Amino acid sequence: MNEKSGITISKKSFFSSVTILGVLMVLAGVLTRVIPAGVYERVMTEGRESVVPGSFQFIGEVDYPLFRWLTAPVEVLFGSDAVTIIVIILFLLFIGSSFRVLDRSGILRYIMESIVKRFEKRRYLLMGILILFFMLFGSLFGIFEELIVLVPLAVTLSYSFGWDSLVGLGISAMASGFGFAAAIFNPFTLGVAQTLADLPPYSGTLYRVLIFVTIYLILYGFLYFYARKIEKRPSASPVYQEDRAVKMRFNLEEKESLLGKEKLKKAVKIYVAFLGLMIGTILLGFFIPSLSLLTLPLVAVIFLVAAVLGGIISEYAEFADLLKDLYRGLFSMLPAVVLILMAMSIKHIMTEGRVMDSILYYASGYMEGLSPNLGVVGLYLLILVLDFFIGSGSAKAFLVMPIVLPLTDIIGITRQTTILAFCFGDGFSNLLFPTNPTLMIALGLTVVSYPKWIRWSIKIQLVVFLVTVVFLFLANNFAYGPF
Repeated sequence: MNEKSGITISKKSFFSSVTILGVLMVLAGVLTRVIPAGVYERVMTEGRESVVPGSFQFIGEVDYPLFRWLTAPVEVLFGSDAVTIIVIILFLLFIGSSFRVLDRSGILRYIMESIVKRFEKRRYLLMGILILFFMLFGSLFGIFEELIVLVPLAVTLSYSFGWDSLVGLGISAMASGFGFAAAIFNPFTLGVAQTLADLPPYSGTLYRVLIFVTIYLILYGFLYFYARKIEKRPSASPVYQEDRAVKMRFNLEEKESLLGKEKLKKAVKIYVAFLGLMIGTILLGFFIPSLSLLTLPLVAVIFLVAAVLGGIISEYAEFADLLKDLYRGLFSMLPAVVLILMAMSIKHIMTEGRVMDSILYYASGYMEGLSPNLGVVGLYLLILVLDFFIGSGSAKAFLVMPIVLPLTDIIGITRQTTILAFCFGDGFSNLLFPTNPTLMIALGLTVVSYPKWIRWSIKIQLVVFLVTVVFLFLANNFAYGPF
């Protein structure tokens, strides 16, 4: 087995992402110098911090030295988001170790061979089922980050069917993100925002179901036609060369089948049982609030334990080899850790420079006096911009809703439509910005660099943006309510 088994990040992908994030860090620092610093007053409501409308005030020049633009990736480990960042890093390291063992032991290839054998002539049916699976988790339960653990599996499955890593990302990460945005019952964006707007919980469901189905059909059609093109002409893939190297490492083109090996069969059964436990944990986190805070680290631990047990049962010659692969898999993820720290530091710079609230204040001011249609598009764009700095949907809701709801009431936009624009802006932007750690983790688990991801995905992102704007205009037209 090749020593480069498992998940690795190419130097080209790493340095292109570092360059982009470095430029954004400098840009964030420049904004702290050109935008006047200001703050809103905040109050605690049921354990959540929310903004007091009309309380904004400028605070004069803030002493935020230039050298801290560069030290921000280290400072975030000691800031308000430190626990979240450390959990994300540990999650990433555990996933790297797990997939190294899965790859080296033959479990990953065994699973892929089994799926390909069953769905070889129904691959596009499987594609549709997987897209629906990932979208429903995002739409119904607000689960996005936790499903990233399945991205390498989706990518490897994509290789097995003759597709590329972009298709694998599309049926997993992109589907999760689109489902999160096309929320039917998502508690972290829809649920929180409707509560803040005093709307009946999960009201307006039928219209959101129509939106979900529309987005599903758009995504399936996009991936279907792209995958067919790649099947006919593999070199048309933007990541053709990168994928070739990975396919060789995964030994997906080897003629000798692993399906007859009993030890592997037993190891796979145990591994699949743990996958079921992982999905059950994710679902329980939706119903048990105290468990939801621990879902991400629990998923990572379950995944790691599953890989280790599977590796022990499979064909590892010695336990020492398994330990070495765990270490090498962890080490291979260190470049991705650097990217996560840089991505999170952009918000840190803006917050420490006290210009985040100023951006919200100026943006909300521009919305006054707009027509309902222009106002709802303005709100959509405002949430998109804020998502560049604030990844958490519920945190963004507590920041934005108290300020924009009075404005949208005056403009003539129903509160239900306001919530819809918020969900669109928060969800779809998760797949756009390199400041989103979940997106960077997903890309870090593949050979796809951020620039190639954007070039490939921007067409469907634009289509979805236009379609969702039409849905917002329609909502304005029939006064989407109850109010």
